[in-house]
Formats: sequence, C-alpha cells, structure tokens
Amino acid sequence: MSERPDVRPVMILGISGSGRKGSYNSALLEEARRLIPPGSVLVTYDVSTLPLFNQDLEKAMPPSAREFKEKVKQADAVLFAAPEYNHSVTAVMKNALEWGDRPPGENSWDGKPAAIVSASTSMTGGARAQAHLRQIFADVNLYAVNRPPVLIPRAQEKFSPEMRLTDEKSLESMRLLLAKLVQWALMFRGVREGAGQA
Repeated sequence: MSERPDVRPVMILGISGSGRKGSYNSALLEEARRLIPPGSVLVTYDVSTLPLFNQDLEKAMPPSAREFKEKVKQADAVLFAAPEYNHSVTAVMKNALEWGDRPPGENSWDGKPAAIVSASTSMTGGARAQAHLRQIFADVNLYAVNRPPVLIPRAQEKFSPEMRLTDEKSLESMRLLLAKLVQWALMFRGVREGAGQA
C-alpha cells in the first residue's frame, strides 16, 4: 500500500496472451506482482475466457467483454505479457485488444501507459510479438514504456519447476520496467487530474 493514505495506489492491469496452464508469460505476471514498487497494485484478468470478437455483438456486448472493458478503464496502466506465435501476437491477445478498442468512441485503452514483458523457449524471447504489439499500441493510443526491454529467451532454463523466474538479469530488468511504468502512470494521472480541474 501507499505510504501516503491520501494518494490511491497505482492500479496496474496485467494481461497474459496465453490461456495455457504452465504459461511462462502468465508466470511473468505473477512475478511482476511480487516486484512492483510500493504504492502500486497489480491485478490480472484472464482474457482467454473472452468470446471471439464479432462486430455484430458491439451494441449488445457480452457481459464478460463489458466487464473487461471496465477493468481496463479503471486501470492506471496496463502490463502485457506477450507470447509469440508465428512471429506475432497470439489470437488471445489480439482478441482482447479488439474488445478493448470497440465500439467506436469507447476505446478503453485510450491514453493509458503500457509495458510489455515476454518469455519464449526460442532465442528471440518474443521480440517479434512485442514489435507487432507496439504497432497495435499506436492505433489504440496506448503509450508504451520502451526501456528496459524484457525479453526472456530459452525460458525453460530460467524458470524453476514452481514457475518462478530465477534469472537475476531478467528480474532486475522487470523491476526497472515496472518502476518506469508506475512513474508514467503517476505522471499521466497528474495530467488527467490537472486537466479536470482546469
């Protein structure tokens, strides 16, 4: 909790692009929950349960999609754990991004700071998925924290059997990225609140 009771904690929404049990990327969100700076809270949402996006459903949106959009709106920042499938983001991740963006005029992502972490059994660590995700960020108006990059190659060698990240270099990069994300979230919150008082 925040040391100052008059300042509400920074709320970070964690989203994994994998619905797989034993996912390294979902494990990264659990690691992030342990590493986030004081005064911030990370909550996760299982987007693998969302129905497949269909524009016909926009006006009478499924309850789970509406709930998800509200969670995004309430968050100060978003942390994406992005697996790489076929050199790009997963269908689960893209589907969540579509629901968050639609319908026109109800973009829940608009103006929020975001960060990406990725783990992969390959040597690239999810770099291509992150590159494509950043392209989508530009369209939905998410503001990406760019440094430090958190790309964890050969993930099978860097997690314990209990799915805890054991690689010290990766842990330090995550700490720095999360600190930057919280910093950005506070800055963006200050700008929004200042604009509201103008």
